[in-house]
Amino acid sequence: MTTFHERRLALSVDVVLRLAKRSDLPKLEWYGQYAHFRAVYRRTFHEMQSGNRLMLVADCQDYPIGQVFIQLRSQEQHIAQDGRRAYLYSLRVMEMFRGLGIGSRLVYEAESILAAMGYTWVTIAAAKTNAKARNLYERLGYRVFGEDPGDWSYTDHRNIVQYVHDPCWLLEKNLRVR
Repeated sequence: MTTFHERRLALSVDVVLRLAKRSDLPKLEWYGQYAHFRAVYRRTFHEMQSGNRLMLVADCQDYPIGQVFIQLRSQEQHIAQDGRRAYLYSLRVMEMFRGLGIGSRLVYEAESILAAMGYTWVTIAAAKTNAKARNLYERLGYRVFGEDPGDWSYTDHRNIVQYVHDPCWLLEKNLRVR
C-alpha cells in the first residue's frame, strides 16, 4: 500500500482594487451563487455610469473575488447625501478568500475614494443576525447610530420580485477623524 503525505503549497496572488467594468457583471454572480442579483448588478452599473453609485471590486486574475458598492445619493439623507454622506453596501468576499483582509481593504479603499471626493461621512448597515459584520465595521472605526427595518425588494434573474426582511444596525464613520 502506498502512503501519501500531505503537502502544503503556499501561493501568492495579486489582488487589485478597482472600479467594476461591464465585463465583470456576469462574474459578480460567482458561478450562479448570486445570479438572482443579475438585474441589481446591471442597474447598479448603469447608476455608476450616471454618477450616482460606484462599484468597487477586488480583482484576482480578472475575476472579482470581492466587492463593495457605494451609493452617493439617496432620498434618505441619513443614509446618503450628495457630497456629504455616502452609503456602503453589498460588501462580500468569496468564501475561500475570507479572513485575508480583502473586505477591510475594500472598505478602506471606498473610504479613500469618498474622502478624495469631499465626502465627510460614510454609512454602512450590518444585519442584526450578522455579528461578524458588525464586529468588522466597529473594528474599522464605525459606530452604531440607528436601526433599519431592512425591508426592500428586487427583481431577480427570472423577473420575479423578491421581498427581503433583514433588520439591521446602521453604523457611521466620520472620514475626517483619522
